[in-house]
This record gives sequence, structure tokens and C-alpha cells, in this order.
Amino acid sequence: MSFEEVLQLRNQVGMKAYQRMTSGKRAPSTKKPEKRQWPSKDRPLEISAKKPVSFLRQVVPVKKKASTLIVQKQLKKSRNVDQQTKLQQLLKRMTQQEVAHRKRQKERERDLAFKKEQRELAKQGKKPFYLKKSDKQKWELAEKYKELKRSGKLESFLSKKRKRNAAKDKRKLPFRKNL
Repeated sequence: MSFEEVLQLRNQVGMKAYQRMTSGKRAPSTKKPEKRQWPSKDRPLEISAKKPVSFLRQVVPVKKKASTLIVQKQLKKSRNVDQQTKLQQLLKRMTQQEVAHRKRQKERERDLAFKKEQRELAKQGKKPFYLKKSDKQKWELAEKYKELKRSGKLESFLSKKRKRNAAKDKRKLPFRKNL
């Protein structure tokens, strides 16, 4: 083979392939053996982006929540004391979660309404007004009092609050045995 033919072959095949052919050795494989590791239950599932995803793939398994009515029925049926206490705790926790969820939802809706109102005012050319944290707390407290007044529980709430404050004040007073 002439030198020109060798150069032409090297250009056609490529440098690495040419070196492999001339040396007679195989190039060490750069690919590592694949180790199969099972993902932990908390880690998100890794799926190749190159493969098309089926249309009805369940991305995250959804745990069904036991409804409050089912727990109440089980509580009425159960005769075991330990099981009754567990069910009562579960029922109490579920109701508290529902109340907290409703409260967060209401607060989110209130914030969104306020922001929407401010955006509309800004579109009209007025300067936007942003609530400070203290103003927001006062606003929430005023709404709480309105809700208590509407439901008729304001007097009992205020009397309990007075008793708590009186107990705090009593603790702060200096204590004397002999007067």
C-alpha cells in the first residue's frame, strides 16, 4: 500500500478504527457493566425520556383516604377498647385535618381575591397596596370576630379569653404570704 492509500483509508475509517486495525489490538470497552439497583420506595421512578409513555400511565400511586363516615361506623361496631381508642384518635385527627384544610383553602382564596383586586387597581393606574404581615393578622382577627358574632359564640370566646388573660396577669403578680 502506498502512503496516499494509507492516508485515504485512515480518513475514510477514522483515526481510532485505523489504529485498531493496524495494531491488531481491540480497544478497551468504555462501557461499564450495568448494575441493576432497585429504587428505594421514597425515590421517584426514573423512566427514559426517549421511550414514548403510555397514555394511561399512573404517575403517582394515590392512596385512598378512609372517609370519616366509615371510621365512625367502625367505631360504633367495634367492641375492643384499644381499637376504639385508636379509631377515636384517627377520627379526631381526620376532622382536624379537614378543618385545617378548609381554613388554608379559605385563606388562599382570600389572598387571591385581594391580589386580583390590587391588579385591577394597578391596571386603572392606581398604586398597588401590599399588606404587611401585621396588617394581615389584624384583618384575619377582624374576620374571626365577625364569624364568631355571626355564629353567636363571640361572648363565650371573649369570656374565655378574659379568664386566660386574668390567669396570666395573676401569675405575673408578686407573691406574698404575709400581708
